[in-house]
Amino acid sequence: MRRWIIHLLMAIVGASLGVAALPPVWRLVGQERNVFDHGVVNGLIGAIIFLIISFFLAGTLSRVFSQIESKVININMSKLVFNFIGAVVGLVVGVLGSIPLILWNVPVLSSVVPFLLILGLIYLGYVVFNRRGDEIVRVFSRKRKEIIAHENSTEVATVVENQIVLDTSSVIDGRILDVLRTGFISDKVIVPNFVILELQLISDSSDALKRAKGRRGLDLVNTLKEFDNVEISDKDYSDIHEVDTKLLRFASETGAKLVTNDFNLNKVAEIQGVKVLNINDLANAVKTQLVVGETIDVTIIRAGSERQQGVAYLPDGTMIVIEDTAKMIDKTVRVEVAKVLQTSAGRMIFADLIKK
Repeated sequence: MRRWIIHLLMAIVGASLGVAALPPVWRLVGQERNVFDHGVVNGLIGAIIFLIISFFLAGTLSRVFSQIESKVININMSKLVFNFIGAVVGLVVGVLGSIPLILWNVPVLSSVVPFLLILGLIYLGYVVFNRRGDEIVRVFSRKRKEIIAHENSTEVATVVENQIVLDTSSVIDGRILDVLRTGFISDKVIVPNFVILELQLISDSSDALKRAKGRRGLDLVNTLKEFDNVEISDKDYSDIHEVDTKLLRFASETGAKLVTNDFNLNKVAEIQGVKVLNINDLANAVKTQLVVGETIDVTIIRAGSERQQGVAYLPDGTMIVIEDTAKMIDKTVRVEVAKVLQTSAGRMIFADLIKK
């Protein structure tokens, strides 16, 4: 669909240029009165030429439009409003400041300098509100006024906002969404824009599995935006290319905790003093705790690797190996916990069948 739109737009542009540009060309070559020197014919010639060109440029233009579309989707609207307000404030200040210069009626001072002054102040207002817009809003907010009132009454108020930042692996994993839905996380959750861009690159991969993971990650980000404590940050580091390095620097500068399932990133973060939250550690921590001698009812799912063993699973996914149950597949039996082992892959439980 996008390619057909590109062909149509190129044909329209070509027709417009043909009507506007071909008549002077005919006059230049001395053919201004031939049958081709007509508005409809000129437009048709231009449309055909640009339509042919569009078939060669369709792929490139499609990728450009795709990148523009992804950037527009990920625009932070609050940041955009701040930038616009900053530019307007700079424009107003620049106009007011240039009035005395214009009234002096000095040739260069009254014409060029006011123009440059207005441009400079527009840019300055844009930059200030882009980088410090949140702080400016807080200055005029009720929350800020309450803090000032407490300070004036010799009570020191300290506002500490805990933050956690998600990396690509934790977004693709998806379990962070379930944790947020439970309400256990009240901290501000930040998804950096460079993580979203990496998800987009993964979703464009030629590998079907990577492509599916990338698209699942993008869908999850859209769902996360519905939570009040989730924020998409457009902060980036143009001098750094690796996403993991950007995440570590972001966490160091903001004091945020890094949520990741990446083992190597976890180790590097610990070396650099960045606090790490691992979803796998959380999942293991909330699994059902069983002690030796406890009895439970389980359903045998399949035969075990050893002779006469059956395998069952707890609701949290913990595997239970039961002796003498290889022929009881799909049956619910009562077992007694005999041994609990903690491995790098998780917890494994060995149990004995309770015979009636």
